[in-house]
Amino acid sequence: MEVRIVSKTIIHGFSTRTDNATEMNASTGRIPGLWQHFDQEVPVDYVGGERVYGAYFDYESNHLGQFTVLAGFDGKTVPPKLNLEKQIIPAGKYLVFCAQGKMPDIAINAWTDVWHYFSNENADHQRLHTVDFEYYPSGDQIEVHIAIK
Repeated sequence: MEVRIVSKTIIHGFSTRTDNATEMNASTGRIPGLWQHFDQEVPVDYVGGERVYGAYFDYESNHLGQFTVLAGFDGKTVPPKLNLEKQIIPAGKYLVFCAQGKMPDIAINAWTDVWHYFSNENADHQRLHTVDFEYYPSGDQIEVHIAIK
């Protein structure tokens, strides 16, 4: 993991409101269905340089509270018929956790690393719970960016 300063990024996609307890149960989790819907509906031009993001924001409290997640992309052309929501990933300081392999395992592994890191009271960085995001450089890589002080 490393600290990165990230520029503001605007993404568009679909969102849902959930919490970690809901997502830990395969029969109640909303995030897998959200990504399926996004993948089926949104034409991402990977060859043209567009990339996929997952934004986590509107935190009720900490990792125990509700939050909103948006499955989105940074496309310059947003199909108006899809009624995609806009989310701004603010410029700032982020601690980045990376994983490579098969989905969804890499997302689960990266977020497990995040939870382990921030559950340590002696962690070098403090989480802000403002806007966090996943960035997918390719189909088998993930970078989870956590906003820090």
